[in-house]
This record gives sequence, structure tokens and C-alpha cells, in this order.
Amino acid sequence: MITLKDIAREAGVSITTVSNVIHNRKNRVSPELVAKIQEIISNENYVPSMTARTLAKNTSPIIGFINHLVPQRVGGFMADPFHNTFIGSIENCTREKGYFVMVRTVEDSYGLETIHRNWNFAGIILAGMFNDDFFERVRTIGIPYVLIDSYIDLPEVHNVGLEDQKGGYIATRHLLERGHRVIAFTSPIIRKDGVVERRLDGYKQALEEFGVPYDPTLVFEQEISVDEGMKLGRHLSGVEEITGIFASADILAAGIIAGLREADVSVPDDKSIVGFDDNYLCQITHPRLTTIHQDVEMKGTIATEMIVNQLQGVPIKESKVILPVHLVERESVRFNRR
Repeated sequence: MITLKDIAREAGVSITTVSNVIHNRKNRVSPELVAKIQEIISNENYVPSMTARTLAKNTSPIIGFINHLVPQRVGGFMADPFHNTFIGSIENCTREKGYFVMVRTVEDSYGLETIHRNWNFAGIILAGMFNDDFFERVRTIGIPYVLIDSYIDLPEVHNVGLEDQKGGYIATRHLLERGHRVIAFTSPIIRKDGVVERRLDGYKQALEEFGVPYDPTLVFEQEISVDEGMKLGRHLSGVEEITGIFASADILAAGIIAGLREADVSVPDDKSIVGFDDNYLCQITHPRLTTIHQDVEMKGTIATEMIVNQLQGVPIKESKVILPVHLVERESVRFNRR
């Protein structure tokens, strides 16, 4: 079986140079050498051994992405375009840095310990984290970790988050500025000290600023999916006094729009809606969705760089990064004429 040493000898380069090409660190190697090494690899059918690499360095090349928001319906987690884009960003970045990524939904501490024992994670990136027993197990498992969109406020925690409250405020204010006064807030289940609660706080902040009393009966919680959104849309179609809707995720907004259309309720003529995330669904809804933009790819890249820097002993300048948001106006909001 051909080895890195054999490839290096045939190419007339060092083993490090061959390794840089294999792990896509090609900026360190001339294009001519890259082509030569790749040709040898192809001709000899060389496949890098992850097991050999792990044994040789006594380290794991696997970074785990752990989702702790367990969906109640099959496919709920990966069905959201937000997660597809985010995980795609992590995969691109880990591949460039010579690591592999494993994606898994984990419900409890036992599941976390089992998957770590079987796959020997170098580090983990976690979504859906709260300051509870599961997080305590993460802290004691003994490997580097980075949290995504978490409001656990501890000095040692590395987190990549978002201006969630500001996003909720901007979305609601946009509807209020266009004359809407009865505005629904739609979201997944709201947990204390979570992302959705912060977006709800922004919703309340905008209402207060415009002198509109907060009405808890206008808050609708359900699973995040197109189907659940459609059910909610059909329900909201019959609530005539609601003219504005803030959906805390674009996938939910897309479902609501479809449900309203099924009930012959026009967006934006009858009801206006603002989403959150600015993923590809915004471009294919009818009408196209006004939404709050966040840079999901940047979030994945920063999280990966944080975990890799920990693994490689590189100082991290900022342990908590909060990414900005802004409104993207399209066609799903109009002035309320009632």
C-alpha cells in the first residue's frame, strides 16, 4: 500500500508538502507541484487513513456538530435551510483545515458520552444549549467546545451569537411603521434565556415604543417546519384583526404564506409578514419575503476557527462574537389601510 513517504519520494518533495496538498492547504504549494502530487495520488489510488492519522498523532481529526434542539417531527432539524447553510459552512472550513465533521442530534448526556466514546471527538460545536445538566456534562467531558446562539454567560464559554433582540425589534418596528397595530409573533417553543425569547423581547420593545400594549394571545408557538407554518397560516387567515406577522424563522414564514394563500388571504394585501434569517426561501416565496438578515456562513466559519484554534493552541482574540443583523425589504409588507 502506498504511503505519504512514497508519494513524497516520487514527487521529489517533503512529506509535509504532500500533506498540505491532501488537506487542501494548497496556498503553501506551487500550482505545478499541486498538479504533480495530485496526479501521483490519482495514479496510485491513494486514500488517506483517518485511523492511521489518529494513532500516529494520538489526536482525533473529527469535530462534532451536536444539535441539542430535538425535533418532535422526523427531519425537523435538517429540514431547516438555516441549518443546511450553517453546517455546510462548518464542513467547508473543517475540510480546509484538515478535519472531518460529524453531525448528530443528541438528546441527553448519555447520548453525548456514547457518541464521543465511539468517535473520539477532537472538539464539538453545539447548538441549542442552555445552562442545564446537559451543558454541565459538556463542560466536564474534557474536550474543547464552542456554543452557537447560546445565552450561557460564563467567562470560559466560547460562543458565536447574533443580535437577536435587535432583530426582533427591527422586524416588528418595520410592521409598526407601516401602520400595523395587531401583530402576531410566531416561533418555536419559547425557552427562558434562549434565542427566541430574545427575539420576543425585541418584539415587545418595538410595541412599547409605539404605545401598543403587549398581548400574549398574539404569540403562537409551534414546531419549525413548512407544514406547521401552513397550519398556522390557515388559522391566522381567520383572525381578521391581525394584519401583521413576525415569524422568527424564514421556514416558518414560508409555511404561513402558503397557508394564507390556501385560505385565499393575500400577502401583503390582507396580511403583511416579516421573517428572520434571509435564506434562499425568501427568494422563492410568493411574494418574496421581507426578512432579517444574518450571515449564517460567517457564523459557521467563526465557530470552526474558534474550535480549531483551541485544538492547535492558537490564542482566541474574542471568546464571544455577536454578529450584526439588518432588515432586507422585499414584497411581503405593505402599508395597512384599515
